[in-house]
Amino acid sequence: MARNRKELPLLEKVTITDVAAEGKAIAKVNDLVIFVPYVVPGDVVDLQIKRKKHHYAEAVAVKFHEYSRERAVPFCQHYGVCGGCKWQVLPYSEQIKYKQKQVTDNLTRIGKIELPEISPILGSEKTQFYRNKLEYTFSNKRWLTEEEIKQNVVYEQMNAVGFHIPNAFDKVLAIEKCWLQDDISNRIRNAVRDYAYEHNYSFINLRTQEGMLRNMIIRTSTTGELMVILIAKIEEEVEELRLFKQLLQYVADTFPEITSLLYIINNKRNDTITDLDVYTFKGKDHIFEEMEGLRFKIGPKSFYQTNSEQAYNLYKIARNFAGLTGKELVYDLYTGTGTIANFVSKQARQVIGIEYVPEAIEDAKVNAEINGIKNTLFFAGDMKDMLTQDFINQYGRPDVIITDPPRAGMHQDVVDVILFAEPKRIVYVSCNPATQARDLQLLD
Repeated sequence: MARNRKELPLLEKVTITDVAAEGKAIAKVNDLVIFVPYVVPGDVVDLQIKRKKHHYAEAVAVKFHEYSRERAVPFCQHYGVCGGCKWQVLPYSEQIKYKQKQVTDNLTRIGKIELPEISPILGSEKTQFYRNKLEYTFSNKRWLTEEEIKQNVVYEQMNAVGFHIPNAFDKVLAIEKCWLQDDISNRIRNAVRDYAYEHNYSFINLRTQEGMLRNMIIRTSTTGELMVILIAKIEEEVEELRLFKQLLQYVADTFPEITSLLYIINNKRNDTITDLDVYTFKGKDHIFEEMEGLRFKIGPKSFYQTNSEQAYNLYKIARNFAGLTGKELVYDLYTGTGTIANFVSKQARQVIGIEYVPEAIEDAKVNAEINGIKNTLFFAGDMKDMLTQDFINQYGRPDVIITDPPRAGMHQDVVDVILFAEPKRIVYVSCNPATQARDLQLLD
């Protein structure tokens, strides 16, 4: 017999007081912390609790009694549905203020370390059309918005290309205009969609895995180069491949500015492409990004910071914090494709980069070679297995360590070896201030 689910409460006229991580704001009611999406500090709302734990709850705003003076008008027609860009309702200047507070709170509350004065955040000059990479998904299960459902219209075209709806892996929201990447991305996506509609191409059913068109990745760069990768499921090699190449030819003819038009055949049940071959239909199999005269080769599987201009600002600050004079041995941990290592190499005696993804290390070596950099060494392997006392005894004790770990932060073994190495300076680049604070406490 099924248990009756307890009805969760409706809380009336609650004031939103703060900003949390992952696009949610905070309210407090009788010491209960409540996380709420799509609201901003100063909003007064009725909250429907959706999930309740001992010390916190998750809720949605069902009625607004008062709008915050901080609130902005969302500029995107897909806001609140696609799941991205959740802070469009908060001006960027306010977002930065709350992010600064989050970082300070994490470092003091979790890190429990003495801090110097914290520098103000260096914000992005661009807040629209700043990303250099977007990935779109095709699906024959188009997500209908509440407004579309209320219209009680039968939609003949249920194929869509766009973004996954949060918590619904097989539903895709049809995107008309996205404000994240240069508008060429919108034009290419919509042209591919319209051609596929007109010529009756099948879109993948993500549950049954039937259908041809799967994904499309678009990469831009500050050099003006443009990469498009189309990914399809091809089971009938002659007929389906012929149709797929017709689509590719249409894209090549319609958008001559594409410098790298690639395709991938993916007949697996998941969307990962790291283990799949990439074929070149037109142009080169890579594009370049540029910083201070250095050229960085970016392939279809390469990792690169998604905001190129902010990446440059970040690397300049990291280099400045490293305080290099040209005499130092630098270890660049979690080096990725060696961008930071190669970027700081002119100011160092030698840079050693370590990364667990072998393909990324190959990219790092290629980028060093392209730029004529002779004083970098790159090693592939799990950081906790590679960065050992024996490694340091063999390659030298670093004067400076630059570390840029994933969101989970650094393994305890890595922290221990950093402490053993006793570098004069550590520059810790982080995308998660909570795990950074934990690691700083371990290093303290």
